[in-house]
Amino acid sequence: MRDAALIRPARRGFAVLAVLAVLALAGFAAVRSILPPPAIPASAPADEFSAQRAFSEVRTIAAAPHPAGSAANDRVREHLVETLRGLGLSPEVQDTVSTQGGQLSASAGGTGLARVRNVVTLIPGSASTGRIFLVAHYDSAQTGPGGNDDAAGTSTILETARALTSGGKLRNDVVLVLTDAEEACLCGAEAFVRQHPLARDGGVVLNLEARGSSGPAIMFETSTGNASLVGAYAHAPYPVGTSFAVEIYRRLPNDTDFTSFREAGFLGLNSAYIDGAAVYHAPTDTPEAMDRDSLQHHGSNALAVTRELGGRDLSTLRGGGDATYFPVPGLLVRYPGALVWPLAGLALIAVVALGWLARRKGRLTGRNLALAGALGLAPIAVAPVLAQLYWTVLTLIRPEYAALPIDPYRPGLYRIAVIALAVAVVVCWFALLRRKLGAAALAVAGLGWLAALGVVLAAAVPGGAYLATLPALAGALAGIAALYLRDWAATAVITAGGLVAVVILLPTVVMLFPALGMGLGAAGAFLTVLMMLALLPVVDLLHPSAEPVQGLPAARARRRGALPTLVASLAVLACTAAGLVVDRFDAKHPALTQLMYALDADTGTAEWLSAETDTQKWTSQYVAGDPKPVAGTLPAFGAEELRTGPAQAATLPAPNLTLVSDTAAADGRVLTLRLAPQRTVRFVTLHVAAGTQVSAATVGGRPLPVTTSAGGGWGFGFVFHAPPAEGVEVVLTVGGTGPVRLRAMDASDTVTEMPGFHARPSGVGVLGSHSSEMVAVAKTYSF
Repeated sequence: MRDAALIRPARRGFAVLAVLAVLALAGFAAVRSILPPPAIPASAPADEFSAQRAFSEVRTIAAAPHPAGSAANDRVREHLVETLRGLGLSPEVQDTVSTQGGQLSASAGGTGLARVRNVVTLIPGSASTGRIFLVAHYDSAQTGPGGNDDAAGTSTILETARALTSGGKLRNDVVLVLTDAEEACLCGAEAFVRQHPLARDGGVVLNLEARGSSGPAIMFETSTGNASLVGAYAHAPYPVGTSFAVEIYRRLPNDTDFTSFREAGFLGLNSAYIDGAAVYHAPTDTPEAMDRDSLQHHGSNALAVTRELGGRDLSTLRGGGDATYFPVPGLLVRYPGALVWPLAGLALIAVVALGWLARRKGRLTGRNLALAGALGLAPIAVAPVLAQLYWTVLTLIRPEYAALPIDPYRPGLYRIAVIALAVAVVVCWFALLRRKLGAAALAVAGLGWLAALGVVLAAAVPGGAYLATLPALAGALAGIAALYLRDWAATAVITAGGLVAVVILLPTVVMLFPALGMGLGAAGAFLTVLMMLALLPVVDLLHPSAEPVQGLPAARARRRGALPTLVASLAVLACTAAGLVVDRFDAKHPALTQLMYALDADTGTAEWLSAETDTQKWTSQYVAGDPKPVAGTLPAFGAEELRTGPAQAATLPAPNLTLVSDTAAADGRVLTLRLAPQRTVRFVTLHVAAGTQVSAATVGGRPLPVTTSAGGGWGFGFVFHAPPAEGVEVVLTVGGTGPVRLRAMDASDTVTEMPGFHARPSGVGVLGSHSSEMVAVAKTYSF
């Protein structure tokens, strides 16, 4: 009884090889199905998407950093307009001022605005039932040229437009929206959805992004009630997306241009490739860093989905609830969200039935099953904890890893190590308990945890319930069948049950690592444990008997039982060692540092600033000590704490704040001001002293909320990106008649030109943050 298993084929060695081969092939096919297709050359037919043709646009767009308002961005915009005109279209530039979109706070101390210049054009349909909006942003972060983020999306739209205009008309209108100032504040998308007449009636938006340099183009976000949209997306040639990702993303504070469209009531899908995130927003985000297969994936899917939606009656897309969906080799499996709870309940019933039948057939006892269930929590809890400790150890060995935005440059071996670590935990747990509790009890308990988790997920994140429910249901049904079959037939059905877990969970693990990064490797370890729990009957096949058989001593049998754990543990060590050798910092893969410079024009003093959590060696020559608040002199940073160090004062002009008019109002004054930078800057900010009540504010003709508070003695404030040379008009209604103190600040990206700056050596680079390389000049005014 102690060695009771669900199956025990006569020729176990041969069965082991066969089962391993089948599962390995299934795992390979499942992972291969989510990888991007090979790039198509420029010689491809005119109606196809060619990554090579699109890449020529990437080179032009990402020739240099081009943040909103810069001369480089003007050149990119002119190129976009010229290219679209060359396709026979009539692009327009929407030139306006807009407030920030979504939940994004462009400034920790206030509301964000920008002067934006979106490029918009219409490809009219033959009998339109609505509009399809292809959206990407053409501006880059100030620290990098944006070869991937988002020259990838912009070039995809240009190549898609070329393909669409090469053939017959679609039924529905297609609107191309190339937005400005996404990196600053999502202001371009917000300007389009709130101000442009083409957006008035809504429609379906396909937003194209990139948060890395490689990997599959994942459809990771949708509008609510996505069943019909997911049905359209399933017609893509390489559909990669999961309802689990949508559920998670809806709970994160992250925003893209899609946020503005979604909040304005548009239907839509949001796609991005996200692996290779070490280049995110950094100088290394160059065209050469791009994996053109990822660009092909982006474009092939975008073109196919546009054509699919282009022929549909778009008025029928609303309603129907959210779908559950996930990729398997050859297709995108999807079913109505209404089935989530019935499937979760069915899985739970199936596992209970399996336990009851196994007990009746003498494969386990109720006591052993209860103990196995209680102890089943151990691998579920231990593996994620060890994965987090693993990353901590890596950052101790390589402190530079802590400064990377998401992942190391070459994280593949580390990811395999985390998977092997989770496998080691499960097979060790199994080996320790198998002889005392029996393999059948452990297998049923593992499926029980999956079924229970499926119920929890059905309540908390319904779109992710399939990750636990379907493997539990398949495993339980296979186990029930195996109890009534013998030898190879039993082995076959158990293998089939394991196939479901591999095909569903392994691609999710692969996609989750780049999505969350090694810093949250616990998530990948957790899903790996779930897969292994579903595979416990197969693990038992691999596990040498723990009983003394045919003269084999029990001690030797136990040593052989430890072999799977030893192999998995050695894999962890081997992958870690190889990863440390392979992933070294160099000129093309630099360690990342973050440095800023601030000049207080009131006192003529300056200081270096850094937002690094742990001060890098290079940065330590400028800043020291613990982080501290800086809002007193730099209210735009709000409550953020920075490391500081003394700096030589540069000769830089402060932003000019002039009083245009001062009129009396009920219980106060109306101040009309002009805020104008005196140098080339990326943005300007203005904050009012905390003691002054601001009841209304208009900036650049746009009314702003007045509830924000910057802290550090400052209250209401705003940040204006891409300010015009003549400055920005500000109208404030304030309480009282006494003097009003205001703090103006502007910011450029010229830290390398500051006195005392020493060039970064080879192998040391710039962190892709929105404040890296910033030079701020602030001055206080009183009116």
